[in-house]
Amino acid sequence: MDEVKQIVTDIKNGNIKPIYFLMGEESYYIDKISEFIEKNVLAEEEKGFNQMVLYGRDVSIDDIVSNAKRFPMMAERQVVIVKEAQDLSRTIEKLVNYVEQPQPSTVLVMCYKYKTIDKRKKLYKAIQKNGLLFESKKLYENQVADWIRRVLSGSKYAIEPKAAQMLVEFLGTDLGKINNELEKLKLIIPKGQQITADQIEENIGISKDFNNFELRKAIGSRNVVKAHRIINYFAQNPKDNPLVVTISLLYSFFSQVLQYHGLSDKSQRNVASALRINPYFVKDYSEAAHNYPMKRVSAIIATLRDADVKGKGVGAANLSQGDILKELLVKIMG
Repeated sequence: MDEVKQIVTDIKNGNIKPIYFLMGEESYYIDKISEFIEKNVLAEEEKGFNQMVLYGRDVSIDDIVSNAKRFPMMAERQVVIVKEAQDLSRTIEKLVNYVEQPQPSTVLVMCYKYKTIDKRKKLYKAIQKNGLLFESKKLYENQVADWIRRVLSGSKYAIEPKAAQMLVEFLGTDLGKINNELEKLKLIIPKGQQITADQIEENIGISKDFNNFELRKAIGSRNVVKAHRIINYFAQNPKDNPLVVTISLLYSFFSQVLQYHGLSDKSQRNVASALRINPYFVKDYSEAAHNYPMKRVSAIIATLRDADVKGKGVGAANLSQGDILKELLVKIMG
């Protein structure tokens, strides 16, 4: 995120590169940078003749180079943006001749999503020398809640830790999807307020009581009644609560509990750092570690692996998702 801010700041200050090669698994920042360039490098009256958007599936490298070598009309520079440039992956190395001698008056933006170019080849080295190469990496799940807080803070909003966690568990690590939901919330909730779990439930449709976060918490605290209530809800709504997601999150939780057991320093600050969690949730792990000794946690992790195999139809062809979850719960909390 700091690198993105620096790119934006440099462009605002007139330090504009002739080539921006934006690549990587996370498309959110690729889109954001290219949109910023599209809106801000040229004045509105210059865009008609000097700004064009091409699509990788419709053009060749020769087409791109031909457009990039044009001179601007009645403007200092022109902007050529190539979206979905990953569709040119088989021939992308042909761009190297242009990159080695780019047109100074052209800003060429290559949006190369979900992939990266070979760092051993000439194109990569040429871009680093004559342009800017940005790799947008996928965030790990434990980083997304912090990303949500930072994004909202920049817009003068705050969010409850539980509400942020609900978004992560429901939407995964797709920053584009999460940002779309945050934009919807901003239209409804006044600036300066804290976004709550109730507002997430009301406006996005995620249950604040029947979700994987609450199940994990119920199991960790050995609240058998609540855990069974959530499992029954999941069994009745299997499409909204996939078994594979529940098992994956429980596996992650108990792996972190196992890690907690191995820590010599169990202060809130050290636990939060070691487990890469918000300090707000440290008490949940402390309680779970108290309720489940290390040997028991190891056995639970093995049980979760078995449930995952059953969920994929191996050795449990006639068991429903609800049955597998109920059996799993008994084995964990029994």
